[in-house]
Amino acid sequence: MAEESVILPQKKPKWLRVKLPVGKEYTKLRSVVDKYKLHTICTSGSCPNMGECWTEGTATFMILGNTCTRSCGFCGVKTGRPDTVDWEEPEKVARSIKLMNIKHAVITSVDRDDLKDGGSIIWSETIKAIRRENPKTTLETLIPDFQGNHTNLNRIIAVKPEVVSHNLETVRRLTREVRIQAKYDRSLEVLLYLKESGLPRTKSGIMLGLGETEKEVIETLHDLKNAKVDVVTIGQYLQPSKKHLPVKEYITPEQFEIYKKIGLDLGFRHVESGALVRSSYKAHKHIL
Repeated sequence: MAEESVILPQKKPKWLRVKLPVGKEYTKLRSVVDKYKLHTICTSGSCPNMGECWTEGTATFMILGNTCTRSCGFCGVKTGRPDTVDWEEPEKVARSIKLMNIKHAVITSVDRDDLKDGGSIIWSETIKAIRRENPKTTLETLIPDFQGNHTNLNRIIAVKPEVVSHNLETVRRLTREVRIQAKYDRSLEVLLYLKESGLPRTKSGIMLGLGETEKEVIETLHDLKNAKVDVVTIGQYLQPSKKHLPVKEYITPEQFEIYKKIGLDLGFRHVESGALVRSSYKAHKHIL
């Protein structure tokens, strides 16, 4: 009887080493976050770019709790039955941004398929509250697909964030494995609907290293371009825990540069491509 092959864990290459965050602005923001127990994805997700982004006055906040109704194979956010909606959350987030003196805020959320509105009302109210408290702060909203529901998407469109983002995450072939309850074409339809509704900037991101081929990545970039997306981020997938999908490959910096050139040649306004690139990396530049 032939022995079963065993896939050994990939060893992280040297280009994935993260520099410790430093600088006066980072230290100041960190003290505010700790003092007021503010919730940012930057800290809870241990983002490798936290120091760089905070120094540039950008931070990412997650709304609608920290329990997702979906169980994606790549994501470290816990899944299960979410808490009840906190209707005071919009004002809390707005005050947090003011305390931190954030110039550009990125707002994201868990999926709330348990709610008829998908959480879109809290989304809308949060953006309005941020604008009241922080009229000079620009906004990016990294939204779920709202199951493609136009009524829920229209609530985001109505408040006109400077950038609206929805991540495709992976190539078509791997979507069912990586994003179990999501649909590749539905995400593309959402992005196209957002753009054709008159929003100035749409954005999407994908992760590499899950077993996709170069041809599939290029096809995905073409699909995003056909959906009239303006900004694309391309980063390396890193396994949050042993329960999540394994890393099949670490993509080289040279390959990330190739994808960046392909994206720019396709006509995307901005392409951020690199091992440590995440959805909100260089987010403040994407409004230009």
